[in-house]
Amino acid sequence: MSRSAAGAPRPGNVQPARRVAYEVIAAVRETDAYANLLLPVKLERAGLHGGDAALATELTYGTLRQRGYYDAVIEHAAGRSVDKIDPAILDVLRLGTHQLLSMRVASHAAVDEAVSQARQVGSRSATGFVNGVLRTISRSTPAEWRERVLAAPRSDDERFALEHSHPVWVVRALRRALAAEGREHELASLLEADNSAPAVSLAALPGLSKPEELSGEPGHHSPFAVTSSGGDPARVPAVADGRARVQDEGSQLAALALSRVAEPRPGERWLDMCAGPGGKAALLAAEAVASGATLVANEVVPARAELVRRALAPISSAIQVTVNDGRLAGTETPGHYDRVLIDAPCTGLGALRRRPEARWRKQPKDVPALASLQAELLESGLKATRPGGVVAYVTCSPHLAETRAVLASVLKRHPEVERLDAGAVLADVVTHPLDLGESDGTVQLWPHRHGTDAMFISLLRVPR
Repeated sequence: MSRSAAGAPRPGNVQPARRVAYEVIAAVRETDAYANLLLPVKLERAGLHGGDAALATELTYGTLRQRGYYDAVIEHAAGRSVDKIDPAILDVLRLGTHQLLSMRVASHAAVDEAVSQARQVGSRSATGFVNGVLRTISRSTPAEWRERVLAAPRSDDERFALEHSHPVWVVRALRRALAAEGREHELASLLEADNSAPAVSLAALPGLSKPEELSGEPGHHSPFAVTSSGGDPARVPAVADGRARVQDEGSQLAALALSRVAEPRPGERWLDMCAGPGGKAALLAAEAVASGATLVANEVVPARAELVRRALAPISSAIQVTVNDGRLAGTETPGHYDRVLIDAPCTGLGALRRRPEARWRKQPKDVPALASLQAELLESGLKATRPGGVVAYVTCSPHLAETRAVLASVLKRHPEVERLDAGAVLADVVTHPLDLGESDGTVQLWPHRHGTDAMFISLLRVPR
């Protein structure tokens, strides 16, 4: 865990950056808020910029990422299970623990700020409890706490889960996914990457902007990617007017796998079946416009469909955005599309760098229902595709139940469908070769290996 600098607190008050961090963390717990959406709003309302905004961001994301490990430390220091601690006070303790163990914050400042926060959100007795627990934590070094917490006998997966602050079930799922391509030994590197703040990746939409217009270095793999050199990307002119976007390179490659699977013919019809919030749809739309194809962007949630409209507005006013259940596409528009992208709803385990709270929000029981929905969407997409057309099945999760297992179940019912080599398609797209391990024709990207979210990409051709 890295140790980051922080400013001095204001005596008697909770520093605004710490207040904002607490409010976001509490909202994540209480209302299932998304930190990456709420934090920018809170920062703007609080008027925090520069170092103060950076401090609030580190406090928020660092605490959310390391929640599991910090809970183990708190239990040792408090002498009780965290489920016996008032949730609001537990959030204060987690924030304080992050400052004591992972940031260059003076112990007295971290403790005093936490006591002030506890006074605002808890009872009078809670302030003494917070003071005692955090002073106990401050008496030992981060290395001593790590040794103490990891001393109890555990299985490898349990130890990895605690050390790298992931739920055990997630560790096991990631281990199996790596093992499927002969790379199980990379598990520790993957978990470490999940706990590292990702660089901001920008996508220059083809035909609207060029990578050299954006401030930063060329991306790892996508020909349209630029790794931001810092600052607010919304202030980049091309991003501000919609000619470029903030978009992970894995998402860029998922869209390009479909648009570049074969040379497009003018008049082709493309469908983005699950288009919200619009990132992949924007790149597909730019590619479609350049080739003379038409794109329909569908989204089942009206609010997300509005985000898609905003993303596509700078590209073309002719792109149709529909609000419908993607599972109906196969019966309502059978054999209609030449190319279909199914960016299926999933556990999101591939984006834990950007959404650290997702690891604590999802549960193993969520996977079967998602896998069933994913299979239904894929069935619908195949039916909506004309003979000879191509379907891209994509998830932002490497969980085998959401990736290879979904493909296997659908292809078992449709043995006539041809599995294309997505790795070979992307080999002609990327600027640097992709290290894919043992591949079955699908592409599994990884944050530790490719610098992207853990996107799964597969290509299927409907028989002629």
